Amino acid sequence: MSRIGKRPVAIPAGVTANIDGAEVSVKGPKGTLTMPKDPLVTYEMTENGISVQPINQTKRARSFWGMQRTMVQNLVLGVTEGFSKKLLISGVGYRASASGRKLKLQLGFSHDVDIDVPEGLEVKTPDQTTVEISGIDKQAVGQLAAEIRRWRRPEPYKGKGIKYDGEYIFRKEGKKK
Repeated sequence: MSRIGKRPVAIPAGVTANIDGAEVSVKGPKGTLTMPKDPLVTYEMTENGISVQPINQTKRARSFWGMQRTMVQNLVLGVTEGFSKKLLISGVGYRASASGRKLKLQLGFSHDVDIDVPEGLEVKTPDQTTVEISGIDKQAVGQLAAEIRRWRRPEPYKGKGIKYDGEYIFRKEGKKK
């Protein structure tokens, strides 16, 4: 039994959910999100919210049960509160600046790295060493953060690079004489 899957997804006031043939759609104050339905689980509108149940008791159907419920929950959270990730840049001469739909990174390469910001996402740089990504789609926010971080992962000796806010970088001791 899935502990997560058993609970229905609550629909707050101001949010409407619709389950039709091939997709689940949720509309709220921040926008509209849709998700394709998985054939191994059933989705039902109840008085408590959206209930997700496996179609049968096979191992595969039960393994998708909790994940699909969490994905529906992410739709509801996205259209009500939204999601955000914060990246911290550390290193001499490393900086970021956002202008319009572009993010420019200076990461010690011989050239600047220009990243296009996808539609539906917003990127802010409150200072030169902080990048804040926000949007209603959790997967898109995390994907853009991972693509930015990929350009210069934190290294273990000095900790230089791009890291998530709150991420712990395991530091190694340098070589001894």
